[in-house]
Amino acid sequence: MTTPLALPFPADTTPGGFLLVLAILVPIIGILLIWTLGSRRTELVALTTLAIGAAIALAILTELTGTGSAVIYLVGGWRPPLGLALRADGLSVVLIVLTAIVIGAVGIFAKGQFGYDPDAPEKRAPTVFWTLLLGISGALNLIFLGDDLFNLFVAIELVTFTAVPLVCLDGKAETMRAALRYLLFALLGSVMYLLGVALIYSGYGTLDIALLKSVARVEPLLFIAIALMTVGLLAKTALFPLHIWLPAAHAGAPAAASAVLSALVVKGSFFIILRLWFDILPAEATGLGAQMLAGLGALAILFGSVIAICQARLKLLIAYSTVAQIGYLFLMFPLATGSEATPAFASIAWTGGILQLASHAFAKAAMFLAAGLVYDAFGHDRISGLAGAGRVIPITFIAFGLGGMSLMGLPPSGGFSAKWLMLNASVGEGQWWWAAVILCGGLLAAGYVFRVLVPAMARPLARIKVKGPVSRRRELVALALAIMALLIGFVPLEPAPLLGIGRGAEAGLLVPGGLAP
Repeated sequence: MTTPLALPFPADTTPGGFLLVLAILVPIIGILLIWTLGSRRTELVALTTLAIGAAIALAILTELTGTGSAVIYLVGGWRPPLGLALRADGLSVVLIVLTAIVIGAVGIFAKGQFGYDPDAPEKRAPTVFWTLLLGISGALNLIFLGDDLFNLFVAIELVTFTAVPLVCLDGKAETMRAALRYLLFALLGSVMYLLGVALIYSGYGTLDIALLKSVARVEPLLFIAIALMTVGLLAKTALFPLHIWLPAAHAGAPAAASAVLSALVVKGSFFIILRLWFDILPAEATGLGAQMLAGLGALAILFGSVIAICQARLKLLIAYSTVAQIGYLFLMFPLATGSEATPAFASIAWTGGILQLASHAFAKAAMFLAAGLVYDAFGHDRISGLAGAGRVIPITFIAFGLGGMSLMGLPPSGGFSAKWLMLNASVGEGQWWWAAVILCGGLLAAGYVFRVLVPAMARPLARIKVKGPVSRRRELVALALAIMALLIGFVPLEPAPLLGIGRGAEAGLLVPGGLAP
């Protein structure tokens, strides 16, 4: 018998709720304008749309912090389960702002590469690129604001079908194969996710996350559903051993696309996993599963780092580094669930995990953009052929180095703060083995980062052949993202109150489970 549903929603849309609709609709309007106005105005429309999207993200952040509660929009004025709701809590808003910053920076970087050239034959690639970029922006916002499991399925599929074409934008056979492999894994993941959604609906009669939190029971049906959905999402997130599609896809895409894929796209499916485990599953049911997820994360850190060290190409090295860095995100699952005796450490682990997500996004976007500039300058990205390259394009390699500094976890970077918080949580909760993995992963990251930087900054034995000049504007974009990865390391080393808004925060401490209106 189904438990009567509580209604953890206001009677009407909260003030500022219309901003949530705009965050999703504005990119769609931008796409329609691109295809209506033609290729001459494609770039202008896209960049204007991204700027408006960034302003909306900041407006949602202002509304959330001003009211201290979740921002909610009830579609059609109907509350779930009869209607649908868009919901922005502290975690959602952090990711919406992060998405706006990274995609905006990528748009500025791509301005020269995918701009309109009146003296050249008209090409479809610029129109397709900007359309897909706006599509990813809108789809990710729908994920971060969605409160219904089926709507999240629609959103994650929109992300997939906008991300896959970015991989093979150049039309080469090798990138087509990489895109098809990506698509295959994504579709298999979608089938598993949808099966889990069907099971949950059959058992509880609703798919709204806030309502499910109040009625979910510790029972086999819920475990099976969450397990199916989690495995499907792990395939999209590329957690080891379901990562085999990622290196070729990320390394083969244009630099601007690689930056978005690595920094943001894999975070969309990870965000849904967070919703499943922390907002639906009862706290007492997460123990063994959380340890298993962290175990896969630990294997990802070690395997991805070792394989990255062995790579001959710069973009492949960065791609395998993504496999490793994703692993850190899953260490937060056993640490953030914590225990009744260590609630403070659980809150610290949650904050550290989200900080790792943000610092990785900035660092990896900067590193992929830097790799694209290396290719533009020298016509290749073979690491063996980059001796002395840092003396030719120093700003590019400074951006790469600062991003690598965050991956290694060196102070005062965001990566250091994130890993330090998780180290404290693992030691405080007596789960010291995760601390050992974090330390080992930092050393391995130093190995593959310095494998590039040491020869690049050395004096070359022979004259370096330069293919062409590198745009200073594009170098500065990569450097700005790397500096952001550094600056967020100055976030106070304590549970971030912002992350707790709308999630049952009390006394400034975050309660990972639980949704508050």
